[in-house]
Amino acid sequence: MFGWKSANGWGAKRMSETTGAYDGGAVGARSGLKSGTRVATAIGWRSVEALAEGDLVLTFDAGLQRITKVTRQLIWSGRSACPKRLWPLNVPAGALGNRKALTILPDQYVMIESDVGEDLFGDPFSLISARALDGVNGITVAPLEHELEAVILHFESDQVVFAESGVLYYCPSACGLLDQAMNERVGPPYTALTAEDADVLVMCIESEQGMQQVWAGSNACAPGYAAA
Repeated sequence: MFGWKSANGWGAKRMSETTGAYDGGAVGARSGLKSGTRVATAIGWRSVEALAEGDLVLTFDAGLQRITKVTRQLIWSGRSACPKRLWPLNVPAGALGNRKALTILPDQYVMIESDVGEDLFGDPFSLISARALDGVNGITVAPLEHELEAVILHFESDQVVFAESGVLYYCPSACGLLDQAMNERVGPPYTALTAEDADVLVMCIESEQGMQQVWAGSNACAPGYAAA
């Protein structure tokens, strides 16, 4: 099943990049946290748009880490209709273990925990692009109805942060891959599953959930017997 745990010793797979997009002269953010998203910090839950360089944020693998840079960008700033490839995903409450409905940008990476992931890749925690979740548990892409701001929190090294909704979001380091390779303090970046592996993981999780529902249904319909 989809789910997330608090920080622990499992570690996680590593990934290398998030991207913006260029389309016909209009720029749209495809990754980052939508403004209004609240993340765990040293002083409690705070909206990402209120955070600044120097603030401490709770991370999945490394405890409290200091923000080294904040990048802000409109999710869509074009004059024409937003291209479908930039549409964010609407996630109903409970679809990913989230406590309320939320919006995730298509190229934002999230960490999911599953037994299937451990069986397939040797790690129960997998980083996948949000777009791989389209169609899962009622998750759908939807056109933007108004301008929204995306906020990317950068740290000295790549991190995964806790959102109040229950989702774990990947956040990149403020330096490039070459700088990371030359700086031992930064360490290796997170690596996400490829699009193909993410599709396989999601398909297997959905299949497992379907079998659990069938099994639960068959048990509910099974005749009961009184104890002797």
